[in-house]
Amino acid sequence: MLDEVERWLADRSWSAADRPLDQLLDRKRAAGTTVSVVLPALDEEATVGEIVRVIRRDLIDGLPVPLVDELVVVDSGSTDRTAQVAAAAGARVVHRDAILPRIPALPGKGEVLWRSLLATTGDVVCFVDADLRDFSASFVSGIVGPLLTDPQVQFVKAMYDRPLADAPGQGGRVTELVARPLLNLHWPQLAGFVQPLGGEYAVRRSLLERLPFPVGYGVELGLLVDALHTVGLDALAQVDVGVRLHRHQDGRALGRMAAAIYRTAQVRLSRAHLVRPELTQFERGPDGFVPRTYAVDTEERPPMAEIKEYAGRRVA
Repeated sequence: MLDEVERWLADRSWSAADRPLDQLLDRKRAAGTTVSVVLPALDEEATVGEIVRVIRRDLIDGLPVPLVDELVVVDSGSTDRTAQVAAAAGARVVHRDAILPRIPALPGKGEVLWRSLLATTGDVVCFVDADLRDFSASFVSGIVGPLLTDPQVQFVKAMYDRPLADAPGQGGRVTELVARPLLNLHWPQLAGFVQPLGGEYAVRRSLLERLPFPVGYGVELGLLVDALHTVGLDALAQVDVGVRLHRHQDGRALGRMAAAIYRTAQVRLSRAHLVRPELTQFERGPDGFVPRTYAVDTEERPPMAEIKEYAGRRVA
């Protein structure tokens, strides 16, 4: 590990308990910083309601000064009751297609995160996946905390244990098999991040609006690498929030995720020739193995600061 990373781990890795909630409220009130929480959601009716309720109870309604000013669920085309459950729990629900309708929406998590910048106004934007179970408000307060107390910090990732079934530390298979080797080999300054692909992170809007967004699964790696090149390692940090429990995807879905992440890394390594953006996987059918070929996410959205609707909103 680079000496720079060892120093970074000592200086920029914290626990959620390091910044008590009353301290965060005092700093937020003094600075006038606003915080938006965004939950990208696709068919998450089983979990999204409880996440919204906890955030409202612990970080909005139950405080003399809310830590969270905006709580927005961006529905990515759910076919279940995700939108209704989230709204009933107290979130503002916006459909992905209603944001920036001039540009037809593409499928993918990164697309939803990119569009959410137009649907929110907070100085700090905090992303939280909508499939978390046993959710704690420290997932939000922990990663927002450094941005409220340290003006040098601009991007904060959550770190946590990720059990797989009853096996501790066995979740995050794509992280260990794909993302971590890529980062260690090509961006060794980022080797200290425990959960580089985690969906819980908080970022200053002034940085987010300058970054391109891969539309699919590569969004977390793309944002992290581009943030490093834009603001430097000392502006990045991570906070331990405990244990993350969520719905795990099957092996084939993980393969498609891995392909998108590799492609995102490849684009950043050289804007030159790309490998064929397809992935063939095999499923057993009644007559043997059947190949299934999937397109790998290849689109990226430009920095939001370049979008005329966003620029017009800032002028207004």
